[in-house]
Amino acid sequence: RLYKERLSQVDAKLQEVIAGKAPEYLEPLAALQENMQIRTKVAGIYRELCLESVKNKYECEIQASRQHCESEKLLLYDTVQSELEEKIRRLEEDRHSIDITSELWNDELQSRKKRKDPFSPDKKKPVFSLTFPRPYIVYMLQDLDILEDWTTIRKAMATLGPHRVKPEPPVKLEKHLHSARSEEGRLYYDGEWYGRGQTICIDKKDECPTSAIITTINHDEVWFKRPDGSKSKLYISQLQKGKYSIKHNHN
Repeated sequence: RLYKERLSQVDAKLQEVIAGKAPEYLEPLAALQENMQIRTKVAGIYRELCLESVKNKYECEIQASRQHCESEKLLLYDTVQSELEEKIRRLEEDRHSIDITSELWNDELQSRKKRKDPFSPDKKKPVFSLTFPRPYIVYMLQDLDILEDWTTIRKAMATLGPHRVKPEPPVKLEKHLHSARSEEGRLYYDGEWYGRGQTICIDKKDECPTSAIITTINHDEVWFKRPDGSKSKLYISQLQKGKYSIKHNHN
């Protein structure tokens, strides 16, 4: 009899569990459902944080790539601009040296024609195409040194023959009022040294002083950049003659 009662109680509990009404089943089920909701909520928050982190990382990569591209573009622009300015400077030097060489050659031809015997019959001479080699020595001289050598050559040519046409008066050289020269990429002016990247104050007569940054120093000229971004050059001979003056700008 006791066995049958116990069996009937177990069967009743089983039926309650199957029907989903037993307290022993409902309490753990409620705890599991609450735990599931908490973990689902935490997983959703973690997912949003991960998505936001990935988005921020993506935006940082895009911004870094754009900044790198802009810096490379500016560097390339400055490099190409410097190369073009150097080529322009060399072309101007070549043109200047060829003009001087051509003029000296023409003077020599004229002097030979003047010394020719006036009683000898004229003979037709073939026309030769002359190409003057590049006088590399010019690159090592200042403009005033070239004029001095040119004057000396003309005086020597005037004494070659009695029938020489009277040469033109030599060019009067101006006396240097200031000491200025370039050495190893630096500029020496009135006891002060100036280098690339330094800020200077440029002063010209009857004009207001202006501030500029030195960008390039060659053997006969100085390139500088103004505050508005424009670039200009200043010849060392102009500093020697006093047409311009410079000084360090410590502001």
